[in-house]
Amino acid sequence: MPRPGPRSTYRYTDHFKATAVRLSELPGVSVADVAQSLYIHPFMLSRWRKLAREGIIVTKGVELDQAISAELKELREVKRRYERLQLEHDILKKAIAFTSKQKAMSSPSSPIIKKSVR
Repeated sequence: MPRPGPRSTYRYTDHFKATAVRLSELPGVSVADVAQSLYIHPFMLSRWRKLAREGIIVTKGVELDQAISAELKELREVKRRYERLQLEHDILKKAIAFTSKQKAMSSPSSPIIKKSVR
């Protein structure tokens, strides 16, 4: 249930919007990554990208901050490594489950010792 009273809205400068759009246009960078690093909603960034395509937000002449660009590249690399580790972890879990089943099935049952009658 929404809180009563006026809602707080944030107003972003045109320079901030243009910079966000330019960052999202970098090769290999997703809109979600840029939005996450700038603490904005991905839908808002998508709207800004649409406005930039329509010419309402001017992105020409906007210089990208190298620190933000480097952070996005690092975030992309960390995500790539994390996905690889998850894949390796899943493979290892399946291998452990497979080998434990094989050991359980192939273990010899205890031999039956017949008692000799004298």
